[in-house]
Amino acid sequence: MSYKSGFVTVIGRPNVGKSTLVNSLVGEKINIISPRPQTTRNSIKAIYTEDDGQIIFIDTPGIHQPRNELDKYMLDEAYNSLDGIDVIIFILDGSTYWGKNDQLIYEQIKNSNQEIIYVMNKIDKISNKELIKRQKNYSQKVGKQVIPISALNNKNVDNLLEQIFSKLPEGPQYYPEDMITDQIERFVFAEMIREKIFYLTREEVPYGVAVLVEEVKERKNDDYYIRANIYVEKKSHKGIIIGKNGKMLKKIGQAARKEIEDLMQTKVYLDLWVKVLKDWREKDNLLKRMGYK
Repeated sequence: MSYKSGFVTVIGRPNVGKSTLVNSLVGEKINIISPRPQTTRNSIKAIYTEDDGQIIFIDTPGIHQPRNELDKYMLDEAYNSLDGIDVIIFILDGSTYWGKNDQLIYEQIKNSNQEIIYVMNKIDKISNKELIKRQKNYSQKVGKQVIPISALNNKNVDNLLEQIFSKLPEGPQYYPEDMITDQIERFVFAEMIREKIFYLTREEVPYGVAVLVEEVKERKNDDYYIRANIYVEKKSHKGIIIGKNGKMLKKIGQAARKEIEDLMQTKVYLDLWVKVLKDWREKDNLLKRMGYK
């Protein structure tokens, strides 16, 4: 049997479940997930390998109208991820209806040379009757069959995987079979910390949060020392993240440390600092420093 491999971009408007789907397909938590839209800022490669082939998934930031330099960077990342790939997965939100950002994406990809798979996520949130109605509505919009799934509950994800493999060309194994992402450890650690900030502070802290891992050091007893700076745009946001008597920062640190320890399979000492960096999302040099250029 021939070996198939290729690159697959997952695209969609903010908060449709792109990262949840990629994590579900790969079987590991590669990308951060939060209930808030636009959590993913970079295009992240996640690697799925089985005996008959390998898929390199590229998770992208949600497509939306840009409001600042960071938003523009995220939009460029999403559209640049369509170059040189084999399959596009366009995710639609089954719990709502076709929106202007869906139309924006559709206009960009409808004449693409690549294979496109249309997926309707979040079917766990609607009744079967509603599912049939929404699926029909989305199919009419794109002029093709739409695959209903629940990335959260892993429902119909195997069927999607089969569909992807059926559209991939024969090709080599690009990455070792035990490799699940091409991201360096520092980036993964920073994303894990950022996710915990989103979860624990919810609406209190807006999107102007960045995490930069400044130091990773293996110590003599085989555990790790990780020092990271959390950057916010306002002094008031710094106060929210630190919390009364440092309680919130402690919570963030504990939750992130546990996840990093699970990943590294060793003890971790996580040293977090919160710093104010005014309007960093608007400044090219600061975006570069945060890894967004």
